[in-house]
Amino acid sequence: MATRIYLIAGEASGDLHGGNLIKALRELSADVECRAWGGEHMAAAGATVVKHYRELAFMGFWEVVKNLPAIWQNLQFCRREIEAFRPDAIVLIDYPGFNLRIARWAKRRGYRVIYYISPQLWAWHASRVRAIKRDVDQLLVILPFEVDFYQQYGVEAIWVGHPLLDAIPARRAVESNGIIALLPGSRQQEVRRILPVMLSVTPFFPEYRFVIAAAPSLPRELFHPYLAAYPKVELRFGDTYGVLQEAQAALVKSGTSTLEAALIGVPQVVCYAGNSFSYAIAKRLVRVSYISLVNLVLQRPLVRELIQGDLNTALLCRALSEILNAEQAKAIREGYEELRQRLGGAGASKRAAQHILHFLMQRKERDLGSNVFRGLHK
Repeated sequence: MATRIYLIAGEASGDLHGGNLIKALRELSADVECRAWGGEHMAAAGATVVKHYRELAFMGFWEVVKNLPAIWQNLQFCRREIEAFRPDAIVLIDYPGFNLRIARWAKRRGYRVIYYISPQLWAWHASRVRAIKRDVDQLLVILPFEVDFYQQYGVEAIWVGHPLLDAIPARRAVESNGIIALLPGSRQQEVRRILPVMLSVTPFFPEYRFVIAAAPSLPRELFHPYLAAYPKVELRFGDTYGVLQEAQAALVKSGTSTLEAALIGVPQVVCYAGNSFSYAIAKRLVRVSYISLVNLVLQRPLVRELIQGDLNTALLCRALSEILNAEQAKAIREGYEELRQRLGGAGASKRAAQHILHFLMQRKERDLGSNVFRGLHK
């Protein structure tokens, strides 16, 4: 009898890691059947994708409020989907605003709930740990310090290592061909706020080629106004790793892309700008010293972060000039090696899959034992 797993990823990074997890699950157990919310990576790995993450990309407090009707409809659709599929487990991949609501509903319905890639509650919403403790049966985390964070709240977390170490290709032998990569994010609102500032520095570096690494889920028309104003800037879709492998430096929107650039070995400036209302609220809630995962894992400012008002042409020009300096670039790359060691070795996806299948086997054996016990005492 097939093991049925329902996976929910709401972002491009979740789709990537979900895809690698599904591959590992199917390699370890041929009878795994997966149904998912995600994208191309999860579909290519063999899952039936019923909702694409591009329909779920709401970022920031104000954006969520504006889209509450759509979010509610998605929640209702997801619950109906799960009830129809009757999975042995639900695997939630990051995307906490949505997935924690599904976790609570699913736990009450008697489903086994596994969370892979923990929400970053250590950064801004520790109160939600109670929901994790109540609604999640197995918690798999990818950052080493998350085990201690959850332990202080009485939650057992299993560190499997970071799945990007499985997904990131080796850097090509060519050190540089004068490319500066621009990674403005995978959501339309991110691109609209961050890309104009990134592009504004291009006239000050005429000796370099600038290449936008665009997420494949974004519409090409989104970039037309920017390319019209900066016709020398190249646009590539769905080739982020290829662009980074060729780049001498990168301007990167905060998020998973900061780790991608680091693991490929590209000196970077981390950029963030959000809706002013959303940012004002987030600033009061965030408890961490850095916004980039690179600096968070290392617990020191290896890469420069330009946030909100500091993300302007003058400061971005200065920061880019610094990382184009050979000595500074070397120091950053040395820091990246330390980062790689702290993230653990390769094989995170396989370890996560092993933990999930072992957990399900244990639960099935426990349920079988309970049924036998009840039968003997009828």
